[in-house]
Amino acid sequence: MSGAQTAGSSRHYVLAAGGTGGHLIPAFALAKELEARGHHVALITDERGAEIPGKPDSLPAHVLPAGRFGKNPLSWIKGARAVWEGRKMALRLFESFQPSAVIGFGGYPALPALLASTSAEVPSLVHEQNAVLGRVNRLLAGKVQVIATSYPDLERLKPKYLDKVHLVGNPVREAVLALRSQEFPPLSEDGILRVLITGGSQGASVLSQVVPDGLAMLPPALCARLQVTQQCRAEDLEAVRERYANHDIPAELATYYEDMEARLADCHLFIGRAGASTIAELTAVGRPAILIPLPIATDDHQAANTAEMVKAGGARMIRQSSFHPKELAKQIQAMAQAPKTLANAAHGAWNCGRPDAAKDLADLVESFGGADMMDVIRVGGEGAKASTNPASASTKDTARDSAQ
Repeated sequence: MSGAQTAGSSRHYVLAAGGTGGHLIPAFALAKELEARGHHVALITDERGAEIPGKPDSLPAHVLPAGRFGKNPLSWIKGARAVWEGRKMALRLFESFQPSAVIGFGGYPALPALLASTSAEVPSLVHEQNAVLGRVNRLLAGKVQVIATSYPDLERLKPKYLDKVHLVGNPVREAVLALRSQEFPPLSEDGILRVLITGGSQGASVLSQVVPDGLAMLPPALCARLQVTQQCRAEDLEAVRERYANHDIPAELATYYEDMEARLADCHLFIGRAGASTIAELTAVGRPAILIPLPIATDDHQAANTAEMVKAGGARMIRQSSFHPKELAKQIQAMAQAPKTLANAAHGAWNCGRPDAAKDLADLVESFGGADMMDVIRVGGEGAKASTNPASASTKDTARDSAQ
């Protein structure tokens, strides 16, 4: 099967993603961008992914078996059978849908579709959201035509595949991206300091245990200015509420915030995990952060995710083994000792953002079956365009090579 079609015409694309928000949020963003350009898009995922909030109504979801390969070798046979069955189902979909390309976003549910694309001779691309190439994307790196990345440095990538790499960034939700043009929230020497704490989709008990006591250890003048918004696990909610009450720190607590973009817009300092979507949103908006990588994350990828933001001065990283109230208070004081310090950190975070990620990824995808492959923000490429940060007179270089 050939995916080539006339350049400029409406084409069909298949997106394949694991059933988590980290994989699906960028897939949804790409789907919206491709549909806005007049293309037809279908999604391949698992049962969990089909229920993730935020899926465009126009995006049909096809649920395929996706085997998982744990540490127990006995699970591999079952996993391989599921992948093989998913591959056969994907091939049947390709016969009717005739995609120009298949785009994988990682996770085991993407594996059958990408294996099917190789068999059907349909061009394929993978997008890596983290700073470490994930297991499925590592497995397929030799078979795909392009590896789109979210960070300038990508760990666990074999040097022989460097020529396939294009830096595009990690697409974020439109509601978050709309905040990029807004200034950092005003903060005076004695103004309210708004702190936002989240621990990912399920919350994180370690944040509930450490953050209230860490905030209470700040100098009284700084502690008296705090206004906290914290996401907690349901089982931690009442204990955290009691801790803040005992410390006389005003805090709004919930297990989930539907208006997280509004919370992000108002906050002066973020404390939380370092998942790919979290980093992408913080840098898109420009919010300083104290990041505590999940210690059990595969290949320690959350720690790798923090490197660019920390280097730019937009964040500080604390390993969970060192994440204690005293250390947290020390890092907060260093970042929030003056309004200018936080504003500078916000600018550093903003400079790491890649607001055109969805558009740049769509440009790459459109190059399949169209014109020759474009060098969209190629790693190490030259040629840049400046984008002015509304929070500062400084500018950010958003690299984009000219099409070759």
